[in-house]
Amino acid sequence: MGKIVTDNLTYCRTVKAIGMRSEISEANLSKILPEEVEEEVRQAAEISMGTEVSEEDIENIVFLCDQVIEISDYRAQLYDYLKTRMMAIAPNLTTMVGELVGARLIAHAGSLLNLAKHPSSTVQILGAEKALFRALKTKHDTPKYGLIYHASLVGQAAPKNKGKISRMLAAKASLCVRVDALGDEAEPLMGIASRAMVEARVRQCEQGQLRRVSGTGKARAQAEKYTPKSTPKQYNEAADFTLSGKKRKRSKSEGDPGVTKTEGEEGVTSGKKRKRAESEAVGEGGGEEEKVVTPSGKKRKREVGEGGEEEAGEGEGEEGEGEDKTPSKKRKKEKKKMKKERDFDFGQGEEDVAETPVKTEPEETETPVKSEKKKKKKKAKQESE
Repeated sequence: MGKIVTDNLTYCRTVKAIGMRSEISEANLSKILPEEVEEEVRQAAEISMGTEVSEEDIENIVFLCDQVIEISDYRAQLYDYLKTRMMAIAPNLTTMVGELVGARLIAHAGSLLNLAKHPSSTVQILGAEKALFRALKTKHDTPKYGLIYHASLVGQAAPKNKGKISRMLAAKASLCVRVDALGDEAEPLMGIASRAMVEARVRQCEQGQLRRVSGTGKARAQAEKYTPKSTPKQYNEAADFTLSGKKRKRSKSEGDPGVTKTEGEEGVTSGKKRKRAESEAVGEGGGEEEKVVTPSGKKRKREVGEGGEEEAGEGEGEEGEGEDKTPSKKRKKEKKKMKKERDFDFGQGEEDVAETPVKTEPEETETPVKSEKKKKKKKAKQESE
């Protein structure tokens, strides 16, 4: 009889209705079983070679059948109650994952609002915390699904695609839970749209192997040469112009390399011509002081003697009297004197004189005039003798 009647509830009802095997002819099984199954049960009871059952055993069996029937009815009532409550509390979540899975998720989170606060990654593995922490501790792969594994959409997918579908289903379910917890809509519009998207994803994953690219689609795309639509702008050489400036040329005179000449202007006299002009000026106004402009542009006093010879000196013992000394030589001599004075001061233990600035440029001194006066006195003494 167990092979003929497979449903547990129907089996219990049949056993309760038949009772003893000898009473099967009088039992009415039309309300419990279909006609074909009823005939098979009657034939099996006549042919069966089982032993007889006592009245006490029959009473216990009937009592057990009554309990199974009552529990099954109570389960059906609970399912109807759960279905109505879930459609009232979370219609979008119920549409997505079903009444039983949705109720389990809410019960595990504590409330609908707490479940709405969870991200989709937590919703996906909700119910598999023990496996998650064990995987983190042993450094293995984390679980892909928890309570959401029992949803009908995950069960429809292939084993290799269950992880993808559970991830997408958890993402859509978390959105639906937030709409149910914080929204005011009574109809599950978002749940229906999300379920359609997940079902389309399931079909796409199942048909992924059939949608392989074949033929010329596998070849690499050939990039065409880029041809600009507008012509690029070119450089206009006719628009060029140059500034008409005066070029400066260096003078090739050996005596004064610092003097320059400009185009359209008269050149400066060379060093030789300047010397001639100075000698002529000295001959005309003998014994007068003159200010001569040096090539560097600085003024220098010169003392001119009576005979027309130029004399410039700082003391009696200086060499080269009557010769024109350049500023560079004077600077060198002044530097040497300053060094000697400094060394002398250091040797005597006096204060440091290094703080005094060194005079790099020759100042206008009256040494040439004094030297001339001394020379005149000497000449006057020699004449008197």
